[in-house]
Amino acid sequence: MRALVIGSGAREHAIVRGLLGDPEVTQVYAAPGNPGIAAVAHCHPISDIADGSAVVALARELGSDLVVIGPEVPLVAGVADALRAAGISTFGPSGAAAQLEGSKAFAKEIMAAADVPTARCYVCTTPDEVSAALGATGAPYVVKDDGLAAGKGVVVTDSTDAAGEHAEHCFAGGGSVVVEEFLGGPEVSLFCITDGTTVRPLAPAQDFKRVHDGDEGPNTGGMGAYSPLPWAPEDLVDDVVTRIAQPTVDEMRRRGTPFSGVLYVGLALTPAGPRVIEFNARFGDPETQVVLARLRTPLGGLLRAAAEGALAELPPLAWKDDAAVTVVVASENYPASPRTGDPIDGVDGEGSDEAYVLHAGTSRDDSGALVSSGGRVLSAVGVGADLAAARTAAYKLVDGVQLRGSHHRTEIAQQAADGTVTVPSA
Repeated sequence: MRALVIGSGAREHAIVRGLLGDPEVTQVYAAPGNPGIAAVAHCHPISDIADGSAVVALARELGSDLVVIGPEVPLVAGVADALRAAGISTFGPSGAAAQLEGSKAFAKEIMAAADVPTARCYVCTTPDEVSAALGATGAPYVVKDDGLAAGKGVVVTDSTDAAGEHAEHCFAGGGSVVVEEFLGGPEVSLFCITDGTTVRPLAPAQDFKRVHDGDEGPNTGGMGAYSPLPWAPEDLVDDVVTRIAQPTVDEMRRRGTPFSGVLYVGLALTPAGPRVIEFNARFGDPETQVVLARLRTPLGGLLRAAAEGALAELPPLAWKDDAAVTVVVASENYPASPRTGDPIDGVDGEGSDEAYVLHAGTSRDDSGALVSSGGRVLSAVGVGADLAAARTAAYKLVDGVQLRGSHHRTEIAQQAADGTVTVPSA
């Protein structure tokens, strides 16, 4: 199998690494990739990954047997449709199905039709509607940009002024706003691989959205993650598949827009049980880094089975007993206005199975030196017998990174390792 991965972040680096571990995968390509991916796979420049015709041309040139689309933008743009129309097996939903992420209002409509438990919400198109919705939900206020916002379109605040300002910002961009009731309880991310009919869940993970320790500061694209979740209810995954993922997949198929790819289910474990915070139409970053680090089932065969409607034929997924932790190293001033162009040292080599660095916002300057080129620059992944060991491995890597002004959270997975995470009961 020759696989082409579309994207350039740490998520795509993790996918490439997983594909390279599949004995049936003979060649891995990436477009455009990044310097870390280029060290282990063939990278190809592409002017616009949301240009379906350009992606099809590259896939044909490379003789790709499978294309894996990482980011949400090309999915919502319909790149998977162009590839399938060209007869190329593709892991990722159609443009119509990707609206589960492209529009939060549409996702809420699907959840209502499928009787999926989620937060009460209001779709607003004017400031007056926002004010009324804030009054109806009460604090903490949850205000979301209806469209794509790279994981940073949500504000959770006790301030009506801050909530209103975020809504105004969303309106200025030409979008609508979704105001939701706040869902309390620990958050969980569950990736569900599906071919449009069968659903195969991966291991759950927890990520950390706020930029600073103690869940302080603004939302980011994610500052770290860990898996497994020793505190989660034993029946959590089965419950989420039965009550959330499978009904959603069934409803999408019933509407004539089957969802094939990975359905990212973002959950809050409330006193009333799991409730959906959001759906995404692709692997999440940084959770992918830890989930794939624990997957024993060959990744290429799994993704190809989903792309070709053959998931039901696969045996149950196999997992390593190990725990995995990833810590994101971010640029100075991230997430507001990240500083770029600074040299990065301390990340040479491919690492080991227990500790390795995945590239995200990196590039090469004119001299060939590694420099920062984005907000989230690196993901340090540690694998160990338990979360404490995995944390030690990940933070040892972080300590070795040299990047001017960089910052990271220091307590990723700490509470889980200490056994102090609690799930509220009814």
